[in-house]
Amino acid sequence: MTSTTLTELLDAARLAGLSTTEGGRVLAHVSALDAKGTGYTTHIAEYLDPAHADADGSGDAAAPPVRLTRGAANIGAVALAEDGTTYFTAKRTGEDGESSDDAQLWALPTRGEARQVAARPGGFGPLHIGDGVLVAQLSVHSQASTEAEHAKLSATRKKAKVSAALHHEFPTRYWDHDLGPARPRLAVAELPADIMTAAPTPADDAEGASTAPLSDTGEGGATSDDDKPAEQLLHFRYVDLPEGRLNGWVADRAGRRALVSMNDSWADRIGASRLYLVDLTGSEEPCLLHETTADRVGMSGIAFSPDGTQALVSRHQGWTESAALSSGVELLDVATGQTTPVWPGLDQWFSPVWLDESTLVASSDDTGRGSVWIGSVTDETPHRLAGGPGQPLTFSDVQVAGGAVYASASGIAVAPHPVRIDPTSGTVTALPNPADALEAPGTLTELTAHGEDGTEVRAWLRLPDGEGPHPLVVFAHGGPWGSWNAWTYRWNPNPFVEAGYAVLLPDPAISTGYGQAMIDRGQHELGGAPFTDIMALVDATVEREDIDAERTAFAGGSYGGYMANWTAGHTGTRFRCIVTHASLWDTRSMGATTDNAAWEPPMRSQNDTYNPALFVRDIQVPMLVIHGDKDYRVPIAQGHALWYDLNTFSATPKDETGRTRHRYLYFPDEGHWIMGRGNAEVWYRTFIAFLDEHVREQQWERPAELG
Repeated sequence: MTSTTLTELLDAARLAGLSTTEGGRVLAHVSALDAKGTGYTTHIAEYLDPAHADADGSGDAAAPPVRLTRGAANIGAVALAEDGTTYFTAKRTGEDGESSDDAQLWALPTRGEARQVAARPGGFGPLHIGDGVLVAQLSVHSQASTEAEHAKLSATRKKAKVSAALHHEFPTRYWDHDLGPARPRLAVAELPADIMTAAPTPADDAEGASTAPLSDTGEGGATSDDDKPAEQLLHFRYVDLPEGRLNGWVADRAGRRALVSMNDSWADRIGASRLYLVDLTGSEEPCLLHETTADRVGMSGIAFSPDGTQALVSRHQGWTESAALSSGVELLDVATGQTTPVWPGLDQWFSPVWLDESTLVASSDDTGRGSVWIGSVTDETPHRLAGGPGQPLTFSDVQVAGGAVYASASGIAVAPHPVRIDPTSGTVTALPNPADALEAPGTLTELTAHGEDGTEVRAWLRLPDGEGPHPLVVFAHGGPWGSWNAWTYRWNPNPFVEAGYAVLLPDPAISTGYGQAMIDRGQHELGGAPFTDIMALVDATVEREDIDAERTAFAGGSYGGYMANWTAGHTGTRFRCIVTHASLWDTRSMGATTDNAAWEPPMRSQNDTYNPALFVRDIQVPMLVIHGDKDYRVPIAQGHALWYDLNTFSATPKDETGRTRHRYLYFPDEGHWIMGRGNAEVWYRTFIAFLDEHVREQQWERPAELG
């Protein structure tokens, strides 16, 4: 039977992000269950007076946000205009009652109904509002030079029922979706003086320029008419981009220039990037600013300064056989192309935004928590504005509106909620939460231990109510560059604590928020220092009187799944069972099948030492293998190989009937993460039942949902 805690977790409305404008608009993105209760849709809500957040943290002094979008359609990209108009993408239902295949572009005034302003095959990606222009990322047929040609060529392919894609670059897929045959492009459209009253005009003089006629009803039509061009309010002109595949972009506030990252392969560099300054007006040729070097130093855009004369860029050292991943921020002089380091004295990976022309605000992981930093672009080191050691929160999605700082705050036991941070005092005040606040059962504490090299490492420990001793499950985090410092709806400790398990959340070597030295300690020994750090923290945990040292389990996903597999082959029967999700099993075959070209080269020197598959014959305890077929980051072949090897070579004793005690939970329609509401519940229930069976020796009854 599903626990109340699990039901509340999966049914809860979730804060999915924030959007702001310089003038002071603040919107919350909220993800909630759909009408069928089987998936999630996102809507947006606006704070009409966000400056009046309550300083005691309750947020009662501010009015709750007003919901802007309604209905069953999921909101995708959002762009805010200073005049109050909200642009967003959504697949709204047409007059025939059918949902469109592609998201349409809508404009919502401060009062009144949304109006569809553009529709096209392939829909719309990220949006940016400039001075009288809208910049959009579009998916475009590779042979098209105009929107009309794109529509016609797309229709030809659709009618021919062709699904094939011919590639000439790497990768061919990404995380959970296939790439191609269309290519991402930037496009610009002039905005009418009044988008809500402007009359639509005919599209380009080619057949099938749109697949969805415009509607002023707030519900977009999804029918198509390929015999005549549809009328559009916005007409998009493609921006000429350099060779390669568009990988990321950020435009200046005027919408006239953009920093554009293009992925390409040349010489011996597969899937490397080049950073360009691109003139969105088309009057100047793109200017190459940086290309990934032979030793994998790359650069990408972050944000233009308010006046557009400077920009923040990320300079990152890629992981190689001799170098660990590292990241820093530099200040780009747009006119000269020269860069200088930003805050070189801050030993953290940080994400900055502009507060004004010379001041930055940034967030970072920080010792199992998070910090918000503030300082001039010329400072050697900023000062901590909020967060840091001694408090429970981390901060993400930091943005500026009306001179104040806004962020999503959460913690290991605190669900995400919006906050306002005073840039002078650092006071953190809560806005009314449009999502559901969830109670965390049990108690939260932290502990420390020392790695084999003497480095102090730490972990969070979630404990059930009662004196114990409690059975323990250890969660290894993914990444490997990550930290247990924020709330998650996946791998959430609540259902496990409610079921009576203590949950250990260790931050070993390669964890973020502890400085570059912590990354360097484990980068070239994936199964070395990170493993021994975790074991040191486990040793410290089981010494507690409220923990049952004889009833423990280990689990992890992605890199945490690698660590679960590695642990299974190196700890004998210390843990009663192991749960491994989306996990790396054979690091050698992983390199040639993942969508991540950066994985294989640095692992060449580690494969013979830190490959979990080499130790399958040492696995003695039952394992639950979990994998999604649409996982392209850690391909399903890893799960299949692990399942075969466990059944063929592991030393795990069979059950009383002579059959395997290992189990394989397979999701044919999920990727690296389990996103569906029903699938997520099965994930938690099967996980906990596997623990109950092997840690507590309780009999498990197979639920009907699993067939």
